[in-house]
Amino acid sequence: FQDQAMMKTMSGGNCTLNVPAKNSYRMVVLGASRVGKSSIVSRFLNGRFEDQYTPTIEDFHRKVYNIRGDMYQLDILDTSGNHPFPAMRRLSILTGDVFILVFSLDNRESFDEVKRLQKQILEVKSCLKNKTKETADLPMVICGNKNDHSEMYRKVRSDEGEDLVSSDENCAYFEVSAKKNTNVDEMFYVLFSMAKLPHEMSPSLHRKISIQYSDTFQQKSFRMRRVKDMDAYGMISPFARRPSVNSDLKYIKSKVLREGQSREREKCTIQ
Repeated sequence: FQDQAMMKTMSGGNCTLNVPAKNSYRMVVLGASRVGKSSIVSRFLNGRFEDQYTPTIEDFHRKVYNIRGDMYQLDILDTSGNHPFPAMRRLSILTGDVFILVFSLDNRESFDEVKRLQKQILEVKSCLKNKTKETADLPMVICGNKNDHSEMYRKVRSDEGEDLVSSDENCAYFEVSAKKNTNVDEMFYVLFSMAKLPHEMSPSLHRKISIQYSDTFQQKSFRMRRVKDMDAYGMISPFARRPSVNSDLKYIKSKVLREGQSREREKCTIQ
């Protein structure tokens, strides 16, 4: 890759953060409605659990990291459980780099939906690989949420979830509780390890930095001056916007036709 062709620019206040495109990833969270997808994302981003349920249409978040002096960008696509537009779900899969499939341990139908989603992801990504000749792995976590509920409410056995990942070393199964924050950190740690990303991207292994420090976020001296005994920190981009559908389509087209850099996506600015 040419370094000059691999830069994504993100502006915040008076700050411009340049992240190499090879260090920019998209995490896609999929599953049926009311299984806790957004709650898991909230735990990841803010360490909080929201009791009030609000249906998700599609939420987009961005977190930027400085890990041992290297910049990383993680875009998070929290999808709707209703999937009103199948073509949009397919596009989300095509542009995703790592996946979290969520079901509720007390809902058998949501587990069946995860099985369908897993099959669709493997089929869609396999088709794309055949066209682009890519050899990259497909990191995926299947996540049984609400393990804080009594066993009497359980509808999916642990061995059924484990069977879904038994034949794929790039797929792992976790039973978590977004409400109690059980196994959430461990799940992200394994997901990032499978994706060959720094494990410090997981919630508990980096220091959270406020947007007020954004002007010095990318400076290596920032680590020396403000972070003690830790060489990894991350910052949520508060005004990040999802790249347009058109830009995602162009990105996939360029991969298939091998036009330009295969990992370059539309720049997304923070206003």
